[in-house]
Amino acid sequence: MRALVLWADHRSSNLGVRVLAAGAAALVEQVHPGAQIVHLHYGSGTAPTPVGDWRRLVRSRVDPREPLRDWLAGFDLVVDTRAGDSFSDMYGLRRLATHSLLARLVASTSTPLVMAPQTIGPFASRRARAVGRRSMKDARLVMSRDSASAAYARSLRRPVDVESTDVVFALPRPAVATSRDVVLNVSGLLWAENPHVDHVAYRRAVTDVARGLVADGRRLSLLAHVLDSPVADNDVPAVKELAELLDDGDVELVVPDDLDDVRAVTASARLVVGSRMHACLNALSTGTPAVPLAYSRKFEPLLKDLGWQHTVDLRTAEDPAGAVLALSRLDLTSEVDHTLARAQELLGRAVVALGEVGGVR
Repeated sequence: MRALVLWADHRSSNLGVRVLAAGAAALVEQVHPGAQIVHLHYGSGTAPTPVGDWRRLVRSRVDPREPLRDWLAGFDLVVDTRAGDSFSDMYGLRRLATHSLLARLVASTSTPLVMAPQTIGPFASRRARAVGRRSMKDARLVMSRDSASAAYARSLRRPVDVESTDVVFALPRPAVATSRDVVLNVSGLLWAENPHVDHVAYRRAVTDVARGLVADGRRLSLLAHVLDSPVADNDVPAVKELAELLDDGDVELVVPDDLDDVRAVTASARLVVGSRMHACLNALSTGTPAVPLAYSRKFEPLLKDLGWQHTVDLRTAEDPAGAVLALSRLDLTSEVDHTLARAQELLGRAVVALGEVGGVR
């Protein structure tokens, strides 16, 4: 079994993207133990033709001299992750079109195309909705990771085949001792000006959370979940800047080495407060309560489907810092086991469905 995982990079500076890469591979391996897994992302150099340029993808459909189509046909299964939340025009129509053109190219081969559990939509324009609908019809199996995405797919007249959950729950749970108290993940995306939330209000809320936790006598660790890189969207500068604002020598700065390291960090905490969704999902999947600071639709439906009711939405909460601090004073540990059991139930649906598709041409 040779499986190709699209749009998830196991070397990305964004540890959430690494979660998708490792989780999708783990999902395939549950169905096909020992499968050879290949990852394909922007600039990965894995494919014989660059996949980040939509013009090259169009050419690969019509020019027999282009090797990409034959290369894709050499796999037994293609799992399309769309980077978890990129099956939308939220990041621009070009990104959606590029991803969908590659999926279309896979569909033109004999290799089964599966859409891994992911967020579906929203699509703001009629053109984007048409692209999204066509792309789902190209897939032999479409899986959502939340019920809101499933409802949105129905509105596009291509219902999902499976309602599942995030592939982070396919990853092994590290066995580490509880050595940290509260781990606070600060998002570099939201710390700077961004299209999601007011960055000034975000900075104020996160700073108030950090100061409130310290005032409550909690031991605080600041976590970067997107590692330092030339790309502006990374958490390291934001974490360092918040530490300087706090001016507290007892605050720990945590910049993980890799995915295994960050999962050990979340497993070592009593509580994780995170602005990156996968910082929170890494926490819950390693048995640690999490309070997500949501900035988009992808957070709350996924977590509610897992029975986790403790999301604070930065877009709607009147006092997000106060809400987080109130939750931090509760013992949420007993609820995590229920969430993990529900996650395994939902993920089991994806395993069964993938087993019925994978490798069947």
